Amino acid sequence: MKLMQMKNKFSEDHPKFVAFLKMLFSRPIEEGTVLEVTIIRPGEAPVTANMKVNQSDLEMFEELKNLNPNQG
Repeated sequence: MKLMQMKNKFSEDHPKFVAFLKMLFSRPIEEGTVLEVTIIRPGEAPVTANMKVNQSDLEMFEELKNLNPNQG
């Protein structure tokens, strides 16, 4: 229950990011897709990392999706 409350608060605080994630995951992620993240802390240079999705990543994503009862 606490996790659901935290998720709802996150959605309220960051609606554009949540919409981005919904759009992103509205289609399956395919093997070979590159995911890239940039973190920009105040007063620091951006740090970026990326990964190319492989089959074991897809299996993990599927397991994580199964944790969310609202995800079909």
